[in-house]
Order: sequence, then structure tokens, then C-alpha cells
Amino acid sequence: MARALWSGAISFGLVYIPVQLHSAAHANQIDLDMLDKNDFSPVGYQRINKRTGKVVEWGDIVKGFQYKKGEYVALSDEDFRQANVKASQTIEIQNFVDVNDISPMYYETPYYLAPAKGGGKVYALLREALARTQKAAVATFVMRSRQHVAVISPHDRALVLNTLRFAEEIREPKDLELPAASKSAGLTAAELSMAERLVNEMTGPWNPEQYNDTYRDDLMKRIQEKVRKKQMHHLTPADKSRRPEKGAEIIDLMAALKRSLKETGGDSGTRKPAKKSTARSRGNGRSHAKSGTHSARSSSSRTRHRAA
Repeated sequence: MARALWSGAISFGLVYIPVQLHSAAHANQIDLDMLDKNDFSPVGYQRINKRTGKVVEWGDIVKGFQYKKGEYVALSDEDFRQANVKASQTIEIQNFVDVNDISPMYYETPYYLAPAKGGGKVYALLREALARTQKAAVATFVMRSRQHVAVISPHDRALVLNTLRFAEEIREPKDLELPAASKSAGLTAAELSMAERLVNEMTGPWNPEQYNDTYRDDLMKRIQEKVRKKQMHHLTPADKSRRPEKGAEIIDLMAALKRSLKETGGDSGTRKPAKKSTARSRGNGRSHAKSGTHSARSSSSRTRHRAA
């Protein structure tokens, strides 16, 4: 069994459910190193003592809070635990809500909750109660020296915990230049009707297997091509002849909508099958559970910083 990321208990009224927290997602990214472009040697990073200039080993590093300039309070793992013993050991259910009431903007990271020894029956009790009432539990807990608000929902036989962003972490779009609503945006009834038809024609059941990270495959092909052509140390220059992308403004909106409907089979009444997405979907399945992650992880490859 995979090692648990966190162990404790779910507090459900006067009932305690011993559980372990396990990761429910993994990154499928190309592992890139940072290189010196002069000789293409890997670049390493060291942890340097700012006073002595000497390298510090990981085992000698502790966390600290600067309470005044140049002065620190050192903190151990036990200090983080003792700050609130209950919060660091308990996923405390605060209330229950409809899953659909939580905006996708709040979702961060999914985890599986598994019952610890002796917790199977009460774990199943909570899972079945949530499934029957079609509710989700909103809870708080502390993990890795940070408090989280989270939502717990049943997903098949498992309970899934999704960490959520706090309300103060969500930015309002007040500084964005957004079009006005409906008629004030210059939309006609015909354009809205055509757009609704297009949405209906493209509507189908949620199928997460339909979406794949094809850009990762494309990038690997590009890497393999450079190896095959022995261009390993050739830095491809920017293509200055490439035309810029066309603007989003459409001169004849109705014509574009009609063409879109025709391509989806809307005009003929025969809908064409949906094409596979060219990017990884960021949606989430619902079986009274948001088991996907809504956090913003948009890069298709990760740059790894190796310690020297």
C-alpha cells in the first residue's frame, strides 16, 4: 500500500473515523533539467548560509519566522503540531452542502481518504450517508504546517477529499475589461439563438478518457527528432516569418456560427462525433465527488531544479 501523506481522524459529530490521506492525482509531465547554454552542462542549486557562504546540508535546515530584522524564531515539526494539536490530527466536519453550490474556482487538489485500522464501518457509514443525501461535507484540517478547508464526497467506494481555496484567496475580476451583459454587449436575438443551438449540438456526456495531453506527445516527438538529426545542442531560433495569430474579432458572427453548426452536423440533424481534445481537460467528474483538480497547473512540462 502507498505511504499515507497524513494520518488522523474525521470528526463527524461525536463519531471519529480513523483515516489516512493518499494522493489521488499525479503529474504526467516531461522532466526537464536546466542547462548552461555555453556547454550544456546541468545547472545545480546549492543551499548557502548567507553569513558564512558555506553549503548547508538538508539535514541541518530548519524553518524559522523573522520576528524582527535579522532575528528568527526557529520552529520544529512539534511546534507546528502543538500550535493546535486537534487541528493537526483531525479533519473536522463543519457542515454539509450541495456539491453544486461550490464554484469550481475553489477546488485545489484531490486526495483519497482510506479507513485506518478499525475504521471500516464508520467510514462506510459516512460514505453511504453522503451518497443517499447527495451532500458533501465541508471540513477543516492542518497538513504540512498549513490549515486547509476541504470538501469530502463519495466517489464509487472511496471518500474523496478535495482541498479548497479560502475565499480571501479568490481574486475578483473587477480590474478586467469584460463585455456588458446581453443586449448591452451588442448581441442580437438571432446570434444568441444560433449560439445556443451550437452549444446544444456540442453537448454530450462527460468522458474524461476522451481528453489527453497530446502536447506532451508532440514535444517528445520534437525531442526525438532533434536526437535523430543529431541536433542535441542546437537551439532552434524563433521563426520570424511566422504570421501572428488572427484576432478574436469576427466580422460576420452569424456566418461563423452557421459554419460551426454545419461542421457539427447541426444543419443536417446528424451530429458528428466529438474530436479528442488537444489539451488535457481540467474538468471534473461528478459521482457526488469532484475527483479532479481545479488548481491552475497549466504548464505542459516541469523544469526540475537539482541540488548540486
